[in-house]
Amino acid sequence: MATIYCTATSLDGYIADDDESLSWLFATSGEAEPAGYTPTDPDPSLPDLHFDRFYADVGSIVCGVNTFEWVRRDLTRDGQPFAWPYTVPSWVVTHRDLAPVDGVEFFSGDVTDLHPLLTEAADGKDVWIVGGGDLAGQFADHGLLDRVWIHQCPVVLGSGRPLLPRRLRLHRQKIETHGQFTAMLFDVVGREPRDPGKDRSG
Repeated sequence: MATIYCTATSLDGYIADDDESLSWLFATSGEAEPAGYTPTDPDPSLPDLHFDRFYADVGSIVCGVNTFEWVRRDLTRDGQPFAWPYTVPSWVVTHRDLAPVDGVEFFSGDVTDLHPLLTEAADGKDVWIVGGGDLAGQFADHGLLDRVWIHQCPVVLGSGRPLLPRRLRLHRQKIETHGQFTAMLFDVVGREPRDPGKDRSG
């Protein structure tokens, strides 16, 4: 059982562009899936870092409100009513007053209080931090982030929402290529300290 931040990123380290859009991701040929993609039992012949294999071990989900709103926009763009696409217990971290959604719990406290709820609901499986990067960083700040699993897309955005806005030391566990995507799994070692001798006075 682990708490894993699994997401797609551009080559220069952004998970969404300045418009909170992922159109750049889905325009790339490969194995990226649309919002709400829920695989069935994974094919045993799939690579180790294929998303199907990852999701099969997920027992609970957490995301920030911007990620939640993007999923909502993506799934209702054709005029369909919104329904949360994942079947495992799910939480959205937000201070906004949002209308109730079946299958989703809204949480406005500290992630140290949320994490035990996530692990209990996961029932021995993994906790998936869907995004965004700052939310994953909050778990990392308290030593609650175990792994980072990214699918890197060959697109350069120049700006946008950063992958993980923290100083962290990671240890690469595995790397694979899936079509145009590079899948990389890292263990979180801990905080990356700043050089105490470096003059940052400007």
